[in-house]
Amino acid sequence: MVGGLSTLAGRFPFLRFTLADMLKQAGDHPAEIKMQSKIHVCVIGAGAFGGWTALYLLRRGARVTLLDAWGPGNSRASSGGETRVIRGTYGSNQPYTKMVVRALQLWTEHEKRWNRQLLHRTGVLWMAARGDDEYERGSLPLLREAGIPYEELSAAELEKRWPQINLEDVRWGIYEPQNGFLTARIACQAVLEGFLSEGGEYRQAAVASHDFERGRWDALALSDGSKVTADHYVFACGPWLGKLFPATIGDRVRPTKQDVFFFGTPAGDDRFSEKKLPVWADHRDRFIYGIPGSDGRGFKVADDTRGPEFDPTSGEREPSADGLRAIREYLGFRFPALKNAPLLESRVCQYENSPDNNFIIDRHPNSERVWLVGGGSGHGFKHGPALGEMVAELVMEGKDADPLFRLERFGR
Repeated sequence: MVGGLSTLAGRFPFLRFTLADMLKQAGDHPAEIKMQSKIHVCVIGAGAFGGWTALYLLRRGARVTLLDAWGPGNSRASSGGETRVIRGTYGSNQPYTKMVVRALQLWTEHEKRWNRQLLHRTGVLWMAARGDDEYERGSLPLLREAGIPYEELSAAELEKRWPQINLEDVRWGIYEPQNGFLTARIACQAVLEGFLSEGGEYRQAAVASHDFERGRWDALALSDGSKVTADHYVFACGPWLGKLFPATIGDRVRPTKQDVFFFGTPAGDDRFSEKKLPVWADHRDRFIYGIPGSDGRGFKVADDTRGPEFDPTSGEREPSADGLRAIREYLGFRFPALKNAPLLESRVCQYENSPDNNFIIDRHPNSERVWLVGGGSGHGFKHGPALGEMVAELVMEGKDADPLFRLERFGR
């Protein structure tokens, strides 16, 4: 696996320290990590990016204050909800397949450390459409380089293994047996519990009005009337990042409304449970994905197509009738036994999209003490621990993020 790292590390230099160097620390206990100077870092946002960043800053010896307006994994956050997919198939010319390797190591490590299941290894199936399978074909070399186990299956092999799927228009597929799905809300809360148990400070409060763009950082005013003064600030506040930094970020983080639906499966029929069906993705005309039923929540189906712009604070979280109609039609087509399945529940979450769907990790142009971390773009949750580890190193060692993630890529 490490031997295959050189090719990607040449294209994405940040992988040299997020993966090659950090792989040596995979089994380290936090008490064994070399302590840095006792600086105070305030992290704003306790979602997947902020929570893990706070935890790794703490393990590097910082005093850390973590803030969140509504709590980790809350229903307004991009890291809320029940489940998220973790997979290595990502197309070509990107660093995320390799980052998933490190993330998987860290998810697994923390499951053992905290004695709770966060990762469900159901496998992940990508169904490649007839005629346009560039995304899937481009993923194969990177899966091999990263050392992620996968099977390339013909339509006949797919039908034999998963007869409950109608494979019309599917030519072949990629199956990743060791990946699957993560809990979302529960994982965010687990990270907070771990953070507190290791000596971190958490406060449930929002940042109040502040002249963020001019770099005046004597203290950070909070909604409860108190203030926090720190040496460094990390803003990992998801869809609110553009509102707090309208000049620097603005619409470079664009929240969109995303409808998610959970359908009931037939009584006594376990073909659509996590025991019998993997997480799946159908990359045809639209990118539709699903997660098999777990914890009695129903069969999850969602359209990854970016929805309309959405206010994460005050937006009404009602799914659209058209969206439900389209998903019902799709469900009956691809999974015939679920044609008339009852809708058990629906959710409205939001993505926080960057223009190129790559993460944003950079200092504020007017303050070396302020870091901006966001742009999860619907695929960030799985990378939380690896990204948090990366950001903590950048902050504590005064390094620059890789150009792929810096604001300069957008121009000034």
